[in-house]
Amino acid sequence: MTQNSAEKNPVTLLGLGAMGTALARAWLAAGHPLTVWNRTPGRAAGLAGEGAKAVGGVAEAVAASGLVVVCLLDDASVGEALADVDLAGKDLVNLTTTTPAEARARAAWARERGARYLDGGIMAVPPMIGVPEAGGYVFYSGAEAVFEQHRETLAVPAGTTYVGEDTGHAALHDVALLSAMYGMFAGVHHAFALISKEGIDPVGFAPLLAGWLTAMAQGVHLTADQLRSGDYTQGVVSNLAMQVAGTPTFLSTAEQQGVSPELLRPYFDLMARRLAEAGGEEDLTGVVDLLLR
Repeated sequence: MTQNSAEKNPVTLLGLGAMGTALARAWLAAGHPLTVWNRTPGRAAGLAGEGAKAVGGVAEAVAASGLVVVCLLDDASVGEALADVDLAGKDLVNLTTTTPAEARARAAWARERGARYLDGGIMAVPPMIGVPEAGGYVFYSGAEAVFEQHRETLAVPAGTTYVGEDTGHAALHDVALLSAMYGMFAGVHHAFALISKEGIDPVGFAPLLAGWLTAMAQGVHLTADQLRSGDYTQGVVSNLAMQVAGTPTFLSTAEQQGVSPELLRPYFDLMARRLAEAGGEEDLTGVVDLLLR
């Protein structure tokens, strides 16, 4: 630890997987006294050589600091690890990947045990932690007082974005962004499959694809404006009728190229349903309404 460690807030970290270890090293590098626990002691022992205090029990780890950060496998792991631990007076920050409902339930569980609770959704991979220029950040939601008190410490591994008092909103933002990412990857993989048998160099094609996706990503702002106003015809450039009329070309091309349409067809089916229900002058935004149960 650095010479000014005594001036930095102590942190307890539970969980030393790839992400937990990256978080630990960031806090150590910034001079924070760090107590760590992991179910597999070997990982904790490795960090002890870098200045962390490795302990064998969760209760001892929690007792060491007012700020307790949890980064475990899932919500069940959090409950199991902390089941018999005294949390009274602690600030519990849970960076474990959970659902919004699990986050809200865990917040109530923590309050019943006398702890203040903050939930987090990490928008980064381990190599981005502790590297500000990498652009990683963490969504936080729940007790705003906890966030403000520990903002500086929490900002050491990655940027911080507070998204409100509703404890479930960090997890919801996390999953919403990642869901969009997987949808984008689905389109990317379909595109590469289309060109794969034609001798087109995927490396040469990649800049064209990245540039197109970057340009099209700006459409999210129009979608957001339409959702807020409720007017799905606002600012339409290529209406739903026109786009649905073009979908057979995409499906035929996939068939001719020997590519399964299974990544595209569900979305095209939703487009056709919306066209039948609402008419053709809208944008694609009406698909959102079809997804709501």
